[in-house]
Amino acid sequence: MPRLDASRSTVAVIDLQTRLMPAIRNGDAIVANARRLLTAAGLLGVPALFTEQNPRGLGNTVPELAADPSTVVAKMTFDATPAPGLMERLGPDHAVVLAGCEAHVCVLQTALGLQEHGRQVYVVEDAVGSRTAESKAAALRRMERHGVEIITTEMALFEWLGSAEHPRFREVIALIK
Repeated sequence: MPRLDASRSTVAVIDLQTRLMPAIRNGDAIVANARRLLTAAGLLGVPALFTEQNPRGLGNTVPELAADPSTVVAKMTFDATPAPGLMERLGPDHAVVLAGCEAHVCVLQTALGLQEHGRQVYVVEDAVGSRTAESKAAALRRMERHGVEIITTEMALFEWLGSAEHPRFREVIALIK
């Protein structure tokens, strides 16, 4: 499935946590794009879930993303797929759209883990980050080499809409203007 379909997608926001984000390069822009992605997902009926790496140490998901506690999976592993309940929360045939950090650790390992589970994975380049540009770039290259689709926030939104005639078109477009 090379193109995203809103009815067969789930957004997973990986570890955008309060104590981690100040160290992430362009952290504010990453959170803003994740918020756009999540708002559009909500408008279009795309389910979302969040992971939190060692929440005692790194805090909870940043308040700007307003994560519903019922959608949060706490984890200690860098790959989120072994975390209790994560795989069960994904629609059985859903592609997974990943945002979060760090791109070269938890996002990378989760993307590869999801692929091992037979999932199509899309990583939103402008909604993932690392402490350094080099780490993010290396992670994106590696994921792409292994078949992960690298996309942008706008690509996801327009693919989910599919048409300018979509009933939610104006609301979604307002998120990016």
